[in-house]
Amino acid sequence: MVRPRTLGAALALVALLAGAGCGSRLPESDFERRATGAAPDGGGPPVRVGVLTSATSPVGGSAFTGPRDGARAYFDALNARGGVDGRKVEVHTCDDGGSGVGNNDCVHKLLDEKKVVALVATTVLDYAGAPRVSGAGVPDIGGQPIGAAYDTYPHLYGIYGSSAPRDGEPGWDGKLYGGTEVYRYFKREHGARTAAVVSYNQAASAAYARLVKRGLEREGYEVVTEQVDFALPNFRAAAADLKDRGADLVFDAMDTHGNARLCAAMDDVGAEVTAKVTNVQNWSSSVAEDYKDAPRCRNALWATGSSRNYEDTGHPAVRAFRAGMEKAGKGAGSLSQWQLEGWAAALWFTDAARSCTASGGDVTRACVDRFMSRGEPYDADGLLLPVTYEKSAEPPTSRRTCVSVARWKDDEGWVTQGDMNRTCFDVPQLSYQP
Repeated sequence: MVRPRTLGAALALVALLAGAGCGSRLPESDFERRATGAAPDGGGPPVRVGVLTSATSPVGGSAFTGPRDGARAYFDALNARGGVDGRKVEVHTCDDGGSGVGNNDCVHKLLDEKKVVALVATTVLDYAGAPRVSGAGVPDIGGQPIGAAYDTYPHLYGIYGSSAPRDGEPGWDGKLYGGTEVYRYFKREHGARTAAVVSYNQAASAAYARLVKRGLEREGYEVVTEQVDFALPNFRAAAADLKDRGADLVFDAMDTHGNARLCAAMDDVGAEVTAKVTNVQNWSSSVAEDYKDAPRCRNALWATGSSRNYEDTGHPAVRAFRAGMEKAGKGAGSLSQWQLEGWAAALWFTDAARSCTASGGDVTRACVDRFMSRGEPYDADGLLLPVTYEKSAEPPTSRRTCVSVARWKDDEGWVTQGDMNRTCFDVPQLSYQP
């Protein structure tokens, strides 16, 4: 199921898109990159994978590229070690321009022309081609659930897992479910009691704000709601009100630019909070620059997600990720949690491919899909909270859910808060319309 903290990133992007406007498709590019060098002796033809990304879109050129960059860095490192049992992985990427038409074109190109075995780390604004991917039996591994596709179609395996039937309809009777673990965390660990929710006066942003409000109220919070005009937002007024109301926490349904302006307004009016909570999409080293005008609020930023902090250099899988990103030209100052999740998605595919060769077979779509659908938890060498794909006939009413938490400190970057595999809660699951 799509967790609310993931949905927040999605709806913030939708909100931004509504203001940007969209009509004709943006120019499409195919940044095809073939593996260089011949396969080692004993190898075979390359294993082809596709990485589908809205690299150019109305929400900005870098909004979706993190998972793609992480996946490509992993495959580069894998190929340098000999690939999958001597077979190089040949990566074909396609930019859908952030449109449904472009997405369908990319799906056709990758599936029918390039004949990829699988898609990896899909991160797109409009996954219009999802029914075609599913119908062709092509496993889509470790994609970001920006829409409801990974809770709708078989053969699609998003980075966070799902227990939905995935029979062509989203979730259960068109409804998805998410838990209140983030709100429980701040209540239990930091004694928070009052929370503000800031949104735009735009349908998707307001809808997500209502979902956050429901979850907070279910956890016993007093909730302060603030709505600003998308075109001419008065962030100072919102910041002053949440200060007067004594908010401990601030959640939002806005894009990064809106968040940065809200933070600056909070600093201007002297609003101090326990945490300004953001999501995995904003969990990156660009915080120092994005929030340069809000030092106090910046150091109150907390991020929650379902993957291990990319700053956790004491963990061997994180060290491998960072070494791979450095070789790919992404130093410590240009890292993000979405890159780490793209790396984890590529590792997930590689483990699936190795399961095929281990049994003496070829790396085929069907074989990779069998590994993905086997129902066993997967954690990408500890980079992910255990991910499971299973099919439950009834929607969940409650669930034990763990959460990865980090906070920003100027002198340290993102600092992990506790063990993500032990920061777990039995929480209710709330329904929402995708």
